[in-house]
Amino acid sequence: MNELEYKDFYDKVGKINGWDFSKLQVTSEGIEWNFYEEVIRRSKGTDVLLDVGTGGGENVLSIASSFHSVFGIDISSGMMETAKSNLNKANVSNVEFKQMSSDHLEFSFDSIDVVSCCHAPFFSNEVAKVLKNGGTFLTQQVSEGDKLDLKNAFGRGQAFGVADGTLKETYIRELKEAGFQSVESFDYNAVDYYHRPEDLLFLLKHTPIIPHFGYEDKDFQILNDFIENNQTPKGIITNSKRFLIIAIK
Repeated sequence: MNELEYKDFYDKVGKINGWDFSKLQVTSEGIEWNFYEEVIRRSKGTDVLLDVGTGGGENVLSIASSFHSVFGIDISSGMMETAKSNLNKANVSNVEFKQMSSDHLEFSFDSIDVVSCCHAPFFSNEVAKVLKNGGTFLTQQVSEGDKLDLKNAFGRGQAFGVADGTLKETYIRELKEAGFQSVESFDYNAVDYYHRPEDLLFLLKHTPIIPHFGYEDKDFQILNDFIENNQTPKGIITNSKRFLIIAIK
């Protein structure tokens, strides 16, 4: 999903439900890290954090006390509305949200200690521009092999047909070209159990896993067949594949 597609999709979804996934019932096995815990673990209390593609801001608001100050940016106006609403409700004074594209980070050169980016587009040169020497960049992204059985059932999907690992290798190459001295990567392929059919339906309607899900009547029959064929005592089974990159400038 490129930057404009990202903006259009998340503007639409943000206005529909504000990205409230709190009622989604899903159990996962095999998750090897929590992204924002990794961000904290590799940071200091005096650091300035920039979160790229911050969405509704819930994640950075929950970790704000671990930093001197936090900036969250997102290209989507719908997400910014949600983030600023969440900020108004939170007892947090060191967080600022700005609508901004990740392809032009409007911060001073060498001004940020830590940059994080979870499931959103980023540009290595822009990250390198604002990050201090010795600063840390962390990103978690969805691998091409994510929800692969679901994509196979529909015959389409996010990065469908692209070799697994393509995006990770592209990002690693771009980060090295941008001047990062140390670039490490990690992967996991977890098992997800969606407790109810409506949980899986919510996921498909509010994420880009299956593009334009529901536009065709046959989509719902395919989903019904998938649920019937993948029902287990723990729930409807599929997979969640992620990669993590940690780069030091």
